[in-house]
Amino acid sequence: MDTTTKTATATATMRAAVARRFGGPDVVRVEEVRRPVPNADELLVRVHASTVSIADHRMRSRDLPEGLGIMIPVALGVFRPRKPVLGMDIAGVVEAVGDEVEGFAPGDEVVAMLGGDFGGHAEYARVPMSKAIARKPGNLSWDEAIALVFGGHTALAYLAMVEIGPGSEVLVNGASGAVGTAVVQLAALRGARVTAVTSAGNANLVTSLGAHRVIDYRAADFARDGATYDVIVECVGNAPFDRVEGSLKPGGALLLVVTGLRGMLRAKRDTRRSGKLVTTSGERVSHEDFAELMRLAESGEFRPVIDRAYDLDEVAEAHRYVDGGHKRGNVVLRIR
Repeated sequence: MDTTTKTATATATMRAAVARRFGGPDVVRVEEVRRPVPNADELLVRVHASTVSIADHRMRSRDLPEGLGIMIPVALGVFRPRKPVLGMDIAGVVEAVGDEVEGFAPGDEVVAMLGGDFGGHAEYARVPMSKAIARKPGNLSWDEAIALVFGGHTALAYLAMVEIGPGSEVLVNGASGAVGTAVVQLAALRGARVTAVTSAGNANLVTSLGAHRVIDYRAADFARDGATYDVIVECVGNAPFDRVEGSLKPGGALLLVVTGLRGMLRAKRDTRRSGKLVTTSGERVSHEDFAELMRLAESGEFRPVIDRAYDLDEVAEAHRYVDGGHKRGNVVLRIR
């Protein structure tokens, strides 16, 4: 990127959804802010769509899992949000690339997972090459493409911690959310028999995604029915190891996508004591693995799940809906 282009970009502005303080959905406002300038190893992407996720809810409201309040100053900020522009994922068109970027060029349609850097709820976003980036499936809309990213990336990261194949028994607690719907599909694609824990109203959805069995969490407790599983993927935050240990087969694994401080501190100890893997983190998702996920979507084997979509000017309403805790799959935020 030459000096003239950098100077012009540095003085340009963009519209973005900004949270200047912690609080409810109405603290998020659309403002004009400075457009980011890509470094040598970064892409600048003109964003068409992002999602409003549970991570955005937590960052904005300081509503963290039990025990993690002590991390607020470091992770979220002391008096105001450390990351005022939220959005962990983007789908858009590459506007410019740094001198060290390879494999992408201006005009490419891409999807990317920004993760804890946030910044996706804006007309432009910087994407370091260290992030998971892939070309957008050509046969999908922007809404459909972005609905693959947050859940798909998280599912890939956690499922990389275990071996799943034909005959594996996998239970997904919270199977109808962004991560849960992705885990159900990817586990089923690998040949596993998937049990989905969700509400009765979501049974048809998760069955259509590949679940063999559905448990209505309001009517039954999967941890007490005597069934055992090779892998339990916990996407809610109410299934710690001491509750579900008996539901895991010898050598099984508990993947804690959502957990509190107690679960984080005890994971290694529980693993050593039981001989069963308990983990609160996943593997890094490579460009190749992320691109393969997009190829599965392009072929129709991996489906985006969209609850509803909002325009950027409706961002507070999108947050309000996510705050309700009952979204199915993804809530899309249309930037352009």
